[in-house]
Amino acid sequence: MGRLDGKVAFITGSASGIGRAGAILFAGEGAKVAVIDMSRPGGEETVRMTREAGGDATFIETDVTDPASVERAIAATVSRYGKLNVLYNNAGGSTNIDGLVTEVSIDEWWRAIRLDLFGTFLCCRFGIPELIEAGGGSIVNTTSIVAMVGTAKASYTAAKGGVLALTRSMAVAYGKHNIRVNAVAPGATQTERVKEHLAHDKAAWEHAGKASCRSGRAGRRSSYGAVPGVG
Repeated sequence: MGRLDGKVAFITGSASGIGRAGAILFAGEGAKVAVIDMSRPGGEETVRMTREAGGDATFIETDVTDPASVERAIAATVSRYGKLNVLYNNAGGSTNIDGLVTEVSIDEWWRAIRLDLFGTFLCCRFGIPELIEAGGGSIVNTTSIVAMVGTAKASYTAAKGGVLALTRSMAVAYGKHNIRVNAVAPGATQTERVKEHLAHDKAAWEHAGKASCRSGRAGRRSSYGAVPGVG
């Protein structure tokens, strides 16, 4: 018997990386998983991998920065599986063009805020009523170690700091509805996107590992599959 038998999980950014690892793990624990992402090829591959491992998953193409798209995805999840128990807001990411407040472009600032912070807000806005309808549940937000230690990437750092603050706010506000709200704060992790991001700069990769954990090594995506507050 799995820890998540009979539960339904909505996982954003699950076409690859940490989100994919979470989707496969959750399904392995018995959850039915909505794989939420903009990448259809990646999302369908996650579904294939999940089903191959004996789990139940479906892909829903979603832009987490678009309110209508998120609302449709939540509705589609509930329509398919009958309820929602777990909301795992993992979609996000930084870029090589992020930088200092005085140098970063306005477009890059808003890209990070829309994807990392606004996307988390939207999924919670439309997902929480379904969690309440189900009698409670769990929200897990992916923030980042940069939210606590800071980096020169102003946009991403601010966005992830906002996610951390939003997590605290919702934990206080929705506890009375039997909803647990937690955050995970990964350091540098060896996902496909991050490896590509830093492939041109070995020194940056080594620095990322040293800056984010005592071992000085970047984490692996499988390390973040088991998230707090679920099950």
